Amino acid sequence: MIDPVLLGRHLHDLRAGRGLALSALAEAAGVSVSMLSAIERGEKTPTVVVLSRIADGLGLSLSRLLADLESDRVIVRRAAEQDHVAEPGGWHRTVLTPVVPGVNFEWIRTTLPSGCDAGVFPAYAPGSHEFVAVESGELCLGVGDAEYVLAAGDSVYFPADVTHSYANRGQKPCVYFVAALIMRPRAKTG
Repeated sequence: MIDPVLLGRHLHDLRAGRGLALSALAEAAGVSVSMLSAIERGEKTPTVVVLSRIADGLGLSLSRLLADLESDRVIVRRAAEQDHVAEPGGWHRTVLTPVVPGVNFEWIRTTLPSGCDAGVFPAYAPGSHEFVAVESGELCLGVGDAEYVLAAGDSVYFPADVTHSYANRGQKPCVYFVAALIMRPRAKTG
């Protein structure tokens, strides 16, 4: 498991070694200054996607960024250690997966209250995938120009290199899981 304090110190040292201000790395990585600061202080464990953006901002691969930080091959992420995010509009998501070097995978549990629209998410890089399973309620999943209505027990797969959206138009809360393999865009060469 990667110790958040060691990760934070490592990121701080890499940033300082490149002469980057916190705000400069935050801008290059596309994350907020407050998020980056909390990660560097070891107060917040970033998701794989956020960590991948920070690696890009530092000009490193994710696996190179995390080299030598992994202390155990088995990672147990207790409920209290999971990232719980309250989103605008009243929906809530819990990132269940730990950060694993070189693995761009996330498993997220989301709860959408009745009538909640979580919005449209941008297309990820080609080769990205999402699997969605509905635990309870009804989920309206938009994939590109199509919409799919999923009930409790339903599941779906789609290539995540298109815009996609999640909404609950039902009368009860909707709980669903997303397993996502998110590829990073390749750096331009030449």
